[in-house]
Amino acid sequence: MRGVILILGITIVCIICYKIFRKLWVEVIQKVIHLRTIVELVGNSRDIIYYCKLKPTLKFRYLSPSIETILGRNLIEKSMKNPYILFERVHPDDYYLLEKKLAGEIDYSKPLIIRWKNDKGKYIWFEEYATPIFKYGEVVALQGIIRNIDNKVLLQQKLEYKASHDSLTKLFNREYFETKIKLYNKHKDVPIAIVICDLDELKYMNDQYGHKMGDKLIKATAKLLKSFSNDEVVVARIGGDEFAILLANTNPSQIESFLEKVKNEIEIFNHHHCDVFKIKISTGYAYNQSSLGKMEELFVEADNKMYEEKNKKPSSRYRQLVSVD
Repeated sequence: MRGVILILGITIVCIICYKIFRKLWVEVIQKVIHLRTIVELVGNSRDIIYYCKLKPTLKFRYLSPSIETILGRNLIEKSMKNPYILFERVHPDDYYLLEKKLAGEIDYSKPLIIRWKNDKGKYIWFEEYATPIFKYGEVVALQGIIRNIDNKVLLQQKLEYKASHDSLTKLFNREYFETKIKLYNKHKDVPIAIVICDLDELKYMNDQYGHKMGDKLIKATAKLLKSFSNDEVVVARIGGDEFAILLANTNPSQIESFLEKVKNEIEIFNHHHCDVFKIKISTGYAYNQSSLGKMEELFVEADNKMYEEKNKKPSSRYRQLVSVD
């Protein structure tokens, strides 16, 4: 009887164990399938997913296959051995962001906008969200997702360019020039000058040879003036035949030298073109040692001086009479 009870007990225990292990096995299988699905999703994702240990040594533990599709072949294997193989592809101007990220000196709740170079040498814009992994209050690893936003950034840059540039000459437009005027008028105090340039015979050119020829003259003038632009010199087209130039951190001697160089370049241009297609401009400038609160006054003064010069010029083709207030 005891033997029967023992066998029965063992049987019951076996049945219970079987059900328990079967349930566990099913759960394991489900987790494996779930994990495999995640791995497949990650592997097929266009985004770059990574896990990088920071301590005790800097080392990638995972890089998704998409990184090789975007940046170049064999990059995963090389970067796993030496993470700086990948880091060297960061644009020099953005490298400080990478350093701050690795040092834990950024706000991880905000995206990082960084350019990475592909195998063809082209820099691509990426948006990165990094999540820190802490241990004993210290960041020991980072995991994150890096998304290609190159098309988005390029579109934004294109829209910004259109908003700030003249479509005919590719110079800055009046709206952009006015924002610079406001900047120096309210926030940035420097010695500054405004030069106003106006084409003398554009109306004659348009009337006699058509607007296409007139546009050609405008573009030629714009190209010549643009050759003088730099970080301190802003050249803009502010009207049909009118150009404005901002010269920051300058003085009267430098302004006179600048205008002399412009005059010389115009003479060289005219020497190589026929009598019909020549650049003739009137200029006026105004200067002040301090830009704050003076920019509108300088603009009016430069504009008036330009018209004074224009009205002194005799012209058999076209005479523009303007009363200067």
